[in-house]
Amino acid sequence: MYVDRKPSMDLEELKEAMTKKFQTNQNFNSLEYFDEMLNFVELNHIYSSALEEISTKLKILDDEFQVIHKHNPIHHMERRVKGTRSLLSKLERKSLPVTVESAKDNIFDIAGMRVICNYIEDIYVLEKLLLKQEDIKLLKRKDYIEKPKENGYRSLHIVISVPVFLSESVEHTPVEIQIRTIGMDMWASFEHKMRYKNTKKDTEEYMTLLKECAFEISNVENKMQDMHNDIKD
Repeated sequence: MYVDRKPSMDLEELKEAMTKKFQTNQNFNSLEYFDEMLNFVELNHIYSSALEEISTKLKILDDEFQVIHKHNPIHHMERRVKGTRSLLSKLERKSLPVTVESAKDNIFDIAGMRVICNYIEDIYVLEKLLLKQEDIKLLKRKDYIEKPKENGYRSLHIVISVPVFLSESVEHTPVEIQIRTIGMDMWASFEHKMRYKNTKKDTEEYMTLLKECAFEISNVENKMQDMHNDIKD
């Protein structure tokens, strides 16, 4: 099962972006900017298609694993293409040209997928099987399970390139994939809420408790993994 987050190409976002440019730049050329926005619409289609490719590959692997091993490594998947407003803002924050080519060359999380697994070993099994495929190229890898972040965050991050076959070209498109367990995802979701949406003053106290929770979740997941392996064997 996969979940698509909110629609990533919003006409209101384009309208607001154009209005902002018009108000802040006296030399603003609306026709040129409109053409560039149309290029971003096309970019959105390419990255959405890349997510479809990866989703299909992972679903096939998950189904085959069930047939062979009577076990589904994937609990569910979530995917999203970065919203236009967010992408334009990121380019501006990085002092990069607000163009499609600049986005392609510098922003590697335009297409993002989160794969939630049942057990820790499932994470590495999925990674291995996906990277074995001939049309997949590994661009970046960060293992925050083997070496968690200071705050306790754990997840495997990989950026891969997948070909998207269009009518007149082939676009090798990067997709960022975060692979984690149910427990890791629950922890990360709450940490994000605490960091960005909490209005209380004692955030630091909660962050300390969260770090303790990360350690406890890790212990529980290792025990669950051992029991799963015993039953499987």
